[in-house]
This record gives sequence, structure tokens and C-alpha cells, in this order.
Amino acid sequence: MIKALFWDVGGVLLSNAWDHTQRGQALEHFSLDPKEFNERHELVVSSFERGKITLEEYLERTVFYRPRAFSRAEFRTFMYSLSTPDPAALAFAKSLTDSGKYRMGTINNESKELNLYRIEKFGMREIFSLFVSSCFVGLRKPEEAIYRLALDLTQQAAEECCFIDDRALNLEVAKRIGMHTIEMDGVEQLRASLREFGVG
Repeated sequence: MIKALFWDVGGVLLSNAWDHTQRGQALEHFSLDPKEFNERHELVVSSFERGKITLEEYLERTVFYRPRAFSRAEFRTFMYSLSTPDPAALAFAKSLTDSGKYRMGTINNESKELNLYRIEKFGMREIFSLFVSSCFVGLRKPEEAIYRLALDLTQQAAEECCFIDDRALNLEVAKRIGMHTIEMDGVEQLRASLREFGVG
């Protein structure tokens, strides 16, 4: 019996926060050199998503290491504007919370400032009681330790949990330790897949 549901955020409930698509939009908008930016991004993204460096430090190392024609505030505002909700997915998750049948948590890779902004902006505290975010716990998917931490924090057995993500590798690791998994491909598909596990 499923007692706990863990959700990825970007690509499942919301747009991705700062994935390659969002980064590409920012590079185009601010006319930044993709090769130069991406080389710097790859060197610091792990620290950024693990909460080891702040958004300001990240921007200093990837964008503002030289004078720009735009401000840090303009760049930050644009970054935040790229986060958009999937209203149907959020409403479905909220309905599961409201049923009172399941523990609801997230397991996601996000930097601290963007993660906190998205939690607040899209009312996610009304849905989830636990946020196992990389920036809070210093671990990233698909590292096995982040899934085991989620189990430890909820004191649930792996077979009592279902993890929902849109990326196969993240799901493979969760499945290997005994969690049920669903690869997200739309709300109706998710609803049907959860029904197969007796969730609804």
C-alpha cells in the first residue's frame, strides 16, 4: 500500500527552474556567449544546487565576472520569470493532499533562492509537508543518498512510497532501492498510473 508520494518539481509540477531551456532563453535575451557561459556554469552548478554557493555567487562566476549592459537585478528578475506552473498537476497533487491519505513531499534538484521563490509563488507549502531539495540537504538526484534520506525523514519503507519524476535516470535509482516509480508524461497519464498502485 502506498503511504507516501514524493514528487519532482521541475518538469512535473512547474517548468524547470534553471535547466538548459531556461538558461538558453536567458542567454538569448541578454546576448551572452553560450560557450563561455556554459563552461562556467558546468564548473559551479553542483555547488549551486547543493546550496554551497548563493545565487549572487553563482551570477558573479557565470555572468558578472565582467561588466554588463544589464544589472544583476534585471538578470535575477528574468530568471524568476521563467518559472511557470502546471495548474492541472498542482491541482491534482493538492487533491491528494486534501484526501488525507498520503504523506506528500518533494525530491528535487534546485538552487536555494529559486527553490524558495517557487515554493512561495506557487503555494507549494499547501501541498507538501516535506521538501527534500538538493539545496537544503547537500545531495542531488540521482544520488542514492537523497532518496534514502527522504525515506529516513518520513520513516516510511521504500515499498510504501512512490516517486514521480520526468527523467528516467532519477527513477531508476529510486526503483533500485525499492520505491515505486512513475515517469511523468501528463496529468491524465499520472492519474492512471497512480490508480494502478491504488492511489486516488
